[in-house]
Amino acid sequence: MNWESLCKGLNAVDRFCASAELSGVQYDSRQVRHGDVFVAMRGEATDGNRYIEAAIGAGASAVVTDSREAYEKLRREHAQVGAAVVERGRRALAEVSSEVMGHPERDLALSAVTGTNGKTTTAFLLETMLRSVGRTCVLIGTIETHVGDEMRVSPHTTPESRDVLEIFENGVRVGATEAVMEMSSHALEQERVWGLPVDVAMFTNLTQDHLDYHGTMENYFAAKARLFEGVGAPLPRVAVINSDDPYGKRLIVGSQASQLMTYGLEPSSGDYRAEEITLHAGETRFIFKTPKGDVPIRSSLTGRVNVYNLLAASCAALARGLTLEEIVAGAASGAQVPGRFEVVPASNNLTVVVDYAHTDDALRNLISLARELVKERGGKVITLFGCGGDRDKTKRPRMGRAAGEGSDLVVLTSDNPRSEDPMTIIEEALAGVRETETKCIVERDRAEAIGLAIRAARAGDIVLLAGKGHEKIQILRDGTVPFDDVAVAAGVLKEIG
Repeated sequence: MNWESLCKGLNAVDRFCASAELSGVQYDSRQVRHGDVFVAMRGEATDGNRYIEAAIGAGASAVVTDSREAYEKLRREHAQVGAAVVERGRRALAEVSSEVMGHPERDLALSAVTGTNGKTTTAFLLETMLRSVGRTCVLIGTIETHVGDEMRVSPHTTPESRDVLEIFENGVRVGATEAVMEMSSHALEQERVWGLPVDVAMFTNLTQDHLDYHGTMENYFAAKARLFEGVGAPLPRVAVINSDDPYGKRLIVGSQASQLMTYGLEPSSGDYRAEEITLHAGETRFIFKTPKGDVPIRSSLTGRVNVYNLLAASCAALARGLTLEEIVAGAASGAQVPGRFEVVPASNNLTVVVDYAHTDDALRNLISLARELVKERGGKVITLFGCGGDRDKTKRPRMGRAAGEGSDLVVLTSDNPRSEDPMTIIEEALAGVRETETKCIVERDRAEAIGLAIRAARAGDIVLLAGKGHEKIQILRDGTVPFDDVAVAAGVLKEIG
């Protein structure tokens, strides 16, 4: 594609065209190669317009900017480079990337899931169901990105639009026809998913999180709701919504999707329900009640929260054309999701679980599940958790209270303190634990804390290591260090035999 052709479809305030062939698109000047379009946009951490000269020096043939000042400078000093000025840089990045890459989003049926908890598991489950009937998929999520059979580590829950479209392009190249994405509130608010046509939109739940960014729960909800309104694209064809969630009920009332599928556990809510639920460690069973008939679902996932995730994925799979029988088979074939109630192998009679729970609601659900599992054997629940730095501080005492109310012992430690003092974070969470009468051990060093928690356990107990889940690093004030809850726990278990 050449710059002149791209200009015709670009929603620009002003532009001038130079004769240039375009080979790609970048928003990071360090990635620019000869013939690329560089999209310079203002971000949360930096302003891409500061790097226009570096991009031109690296060979950029054209620049799209959201700064009038930068545009005028390009006209004066770089007449050989095509340039355009736009009102919204992120929208332009999506539009330019889509054009340059040949609109790969049009070749994939996209299912997207949003909500506070359950996004990752729901996305994994849906992809598993789609793959089980022979469909080649793209998956973009918190833990991993899948392109057909290739697995890549995900740096972000929802990448920038240019990177999403490149993944889609890679997927189309290997024959993918389906895409499954987690869409975070940040990505929806910042329009990183601008122009992506969503076929099936899913909502899991909404509980307090990310108020450091959104400010209020209403703003947080409004960001999530954008998925169901279409972000620079038509409305989703199908909306799959948790009718047991108060915010889900609001989405249902306002839904304009062609097809609405509501799911839940309450008898009076949801057209698609789970009944006769049986929960065991490593197994969940229920009857999937649908307008098309009832089928028994069995999964190796554990807990009531995963009943909701299985319902959401099953509804989306129905919307994507799978039969009830195919959904039954797909649910049964689903593997463990890393860092989501992941049991650390042990040769003794201790159960150690690593889970990503990092909100008070998720922590409460996790502890409730553990309590159910130890009930028959008279065991105790030991919960280790921490709170992230540079994030919503108001949830710290709430998490402490949730841990204290449900556990027999709490071990309070660091999560990812980032730029904050770990002990300051711990003290704020400790205030919530102190509202309960539960014993609490404070240990700043997470590895030491994991050792303390596991050594405090006896046969029949469950130790919950909450907050980091699948993560393989810890983010400290001085930098990032390797850290894996599963590996640390496995080392302790091996040491104690």
